[in-house]
Amino acid sequence: MALFNRKSTAATPTAVIEAPAVDPALAALTGTYTIDPAHSSIGFTVRHAMVTNVRGSFGEHEGTLTLDGSDPANSSAAIDVKIASVDTGIGDRDGHLVSGDFFDAEKFPLMTYRSTRAEQLGGDAYRITGDLTIKDVTRALSIDLEFNGSATDVYGNERVGFEGSTDILRSDWGLTWNAALETGGVMVSDKVKLTFDISAIKAAPQA
Repeated sequence: MALFNRKSTAATPTAVIEAPAVDPALAALTGTYTIDPAHSSIGFTVRHAMVTNVRGSFGEHEGTLTLDGSDPANSSAAIDVKIASVDTGIGDRDGHLVSGDFFDAEKFPLMTYRSTRAEQLGGDAYRITGDLTIKDVTRALSIDLEFNGSATDVYGNERVGFEGSTDILRSDWGLTWNAALETGGVMVSDKVKLTFDISAIKAAPQA
């Protein structure tokens, strides 16, 4: 029994921590991609009159994704959205949204997003953090995204797809217009859900 109770005097081997293997399929996605507005959507949902939801989208937007499949933390995104392209299906409502009560599109024609950090949460889940600018206010915003995969389309374009969402308080960006309801509450909720469904095309490598 003494053999099993004896303390070893030999040095404990130092554990070797190996870096996780890089998925070749993801590594092959590394490059710069242009967002395809014809197959992408940037939308929002907001509660109206406390009882229903109004949905809308911005039809005109452009941007780029810089992906590093070997190290997702090195990835980045830049998106510009034309405020005047807002579409909720009701012309009068859209006109109110682009007016000085809300976005003031004549003075502030663009909503912009510039990423500052990217991280992989596990599997196909990612989180991107950056600066969202609406009107003259810039605040940090994190967006959780799911990688939907990659494919080569019928025209030979290499595409990637992401979808995700996040919630904001519009008052944080100076969008404070509202109207009180006779039954209590307000016409437009402060909380807004933003949604993203992005298809992007890989740029040809530089010669």
